[in-house]
Amino acid sequence: MTSVVSRIPAADSIAASTHFASLLRFETDCWDTHFAIANNRQDFVLLDVRNEVLFAQGHLPKAINLPHKRINKQALDSYSADTLFVVYCAGPHCNGADKAALKLAELERPVKKMIGGVTGWLDEGFDLIPEES
Repeated sequence: MTSVVSRIPAADSIAASTHFASLLRFETDCWDTHFAIANNRQDFVLLDVRNEVLFAQGHLPKAINLPHKRINKQALDSYSADTLFVVYCAGPHCNGADKAALKLAELERPVKKMIGGVTGWLDEGFDLIPEES
């Protein structure tokens, strides 16, 4: 008897390796992002692509607010062409990070999405920083 899980066979090792390596080229997670920030190893620009109100209520440490609707060439002019951007939005129910990543890719900028967004960050037990007045 087979389960729903095993009914479709798993990919062979080469295909699985290619697939998962590819995912890691497009995504990072909350733990890796937190580790980089907490250990002064942040070699990327962390973009919170939600609106200004949500950003002010709480965002990830060292994040910059650039709503996905405002991403354009002019908004990125102060960054070198090889700057890696890591984008996040509210969470798995939000596609703002995908929209931002697409815009950055279309502008030929290196980009990764932080999976989980704010929801994932909080689920991992990390804190948000309220905007200072």
